[in-house]
Amino acid sequence: MIERDLKPGWRRVKFGDVVRQCKEKADPETSGLERYIAGDHMDTDDLRLRRWGEIGSGYLGPAFHMRFKPGQVLYGSRRTYLRKVAVADFEGICANTTFVLEPHNPNELLPEFLPFLMQTEAFNDFSVKNSKGSVNPYINFSDLAKFEFVLPPIDEQQSAIALLSAATDQCHAVEAAHRAAGRMLQSFKDSLLLRKTSSLANSFLLGDLLLRSPESGCSAPPKDADTGYFVLGLAALSRDGYVSGDFKPVEPTSKMVAAKLSMGDMLISRSNTVDRVGFVGIFSDNRDDVSFPDTMMRLQPNPALVHPHFLEALLQTTSAREFLMRIAAGTSASMKKINRANLLQMRLNVPDLDVQEMALDELQQFKNAIATQKARWDAARQLTRLIAMRTIGGAA
Repeated sequence: MIERDLKPGWRRVKFGDVVRQCKEKADPETSGLERYIAGDHMDTDDLRLRRWGEIGSGYLGPAFHMRFKPGQVLYGSRRTYLRKVAVADFEGICANTTFVLEPHNPNELLPEFLPFLMQTEAFNDFSVKNSKGSVNPYINFSDLAKFEFVLPPIDEQQSAIALLSAATDQCHAVEAAHRAAGRMLQSFKDSLLLRKTSSLANSFLLGDLLLRSPESGCSAPPKDADTGYFVLGLAALSRDGYVSGDFKPVEPTSKMVAAKLSMGDMLISRSNTVDRVGFVGIFSDNRDDVSFPDTMMRLQPNPALVHPHFLEALLQTTSAREFLMRIAAGTSASMKKINRANLLQMRLNVPDLDVQEMALDELQQFKNAIATQKARWDAARQLTRLIAMRTIGGAA
């Protein structure tokens, strides 16, 4: 875009000319601050900080020394394709891999405008393109500072903020409905699958419901180049089941191929952070070039006793989750491991297969409702991005 194509009052600038990286440091032990933000506390395409850690609950490490204040923008500089941009509404500490940003001059670039700018496709594409490294790519602020965009005058920034704020509020409303549907699903698993089926159920140890002992996976260092073969990443298992797309290239050694997955395989996370250990999911991708890592185990349910999806739902109930977290042990507060022997002693109420089928039919109705809400949420976010593109563009 050349200058004569810009709207009157708009001008082309570089990001570093109007935005600065704040480098105020604070000692977590002596600053008096109570909260810290890590990368996994920030969500993709969500400007709000919903989670945080409590300073003093564990060793943070030397990287956590950057102070941020309310109104400043936090940006995850690693794996920028995750689009982690958030606006702080409290004071705290973050790692040096999270940039703390604010305008040089708030009379030139409104602080409320900055996060919307950083959510645009143009900004994200530039950041991803200029990141370094392939396994855990990162961008330096000196490179980010070279991003060029057209800056609207203050009155048009204010108009864009009002419009984008309204669109964002709509996204939040649809998101709230989606999350409510998810809570209903969890309640269904906790109540119907446990209480209403208990009178018709038999009590089993998990080991009795499996055809064989859980299998361990295989891990190998990820490769920079594409090898044509992959291993699942830790994020492939979530609280709600399997999440497709977290594949890391590895060499297809004989041990790795021995852990190859087939569609329908059930996995459980045996070793991970305290929040993620014990996640269970069913591999749903129709492909034969993916293995599972040694931080997971493969379970093979006995189809004569339990439907795999019913067992998955049972293992996702609150009571099962609490059991899995209780048996997870380890010397580190950040890494817990499930012992295979203890896992197999987990007791579950399992009704006959016809009762399981009826419960799964109801479960699917809840999942369909969640999928509908998710589609509405995605559409609302897409509309917000479209509005951002049209209001933060500057073309005449």
